[in-house]
Amino acid sequence: MFLVDFIIHIDSHLQELVSEYGVWVNGILFLIVFCETGLVVFPFLPGDSLLFAAGSLASLQGSQLDPHFLFVGLTLAGILGDSVNYWVGKKFGITIFTSGKFRFLKQEHLDKTHAFYLKYGGKTIIIARFIPIIRTFAPFVAGIGTMPYRKFIAYNVIGAVLWVGIFVYAGFYFGQLPLIQKNFKLVILAIIILSITPPLIEYLRHRFGKNRPGVS
Repeated sequence: MFLVDFIIHIDSHLQELVSEYGVWVNGILFLIVFCETGLVVFPFLPGDSLLFAAGSLASLQGSQLDPHFLFVGLTLAGILGDSVNYWVGKKFGITIFTSGKFRFLKQEHLDKTHAFYLKYGGKTIIIARFIPIIRTFAPFVAGIGTMPYRKFIAYNVIGAVLWVGIFVYAGFYFGQLPLIQKNFKLVILAIIILSITPPLIEYLRHRFGKNRPGVS
């Protein structure tokens, strides 16, 4: 329940963190983005909404958050996170999934990400940046054996720059508009819903497609 509350009221929580820790919040944000993208056991951490809220706070007069510093720092966090995830997948991926020690690491997550690769190829690393869950598992699956690291790192950098840049600067330029501020929680919910829509559509197509006559 705390995580849900944190995501829905992410603007308030970030303001509290900035008030208490000042510029050190940059390190906290770096750690959250790194863990969400770099550790396959943390796919539930906030991503898009966190970046947008951080950018919005950076636009406040006297804020201790700088949008350009956020962009550079969180882009680096995303690149490092995906790279760590790739190498963990390469070294231990199959063992982790078959050990049964982590119940929340389901084979279906692995299968869906594999299907994503079949559909989009190397661009999966870029596209996955904008999709929760898939964002965390895509580099892990790439490391298991789908993609050479030289190719992976190129998509990794492009994806991180686009993902962080779009959401941080969208928050910075639009987050403090009166309409957005009055409906900030609705905006965060909209971002979350838009983020999960592609995998939800894919799941429904898969689920109901299997139940249709003549579909195996």
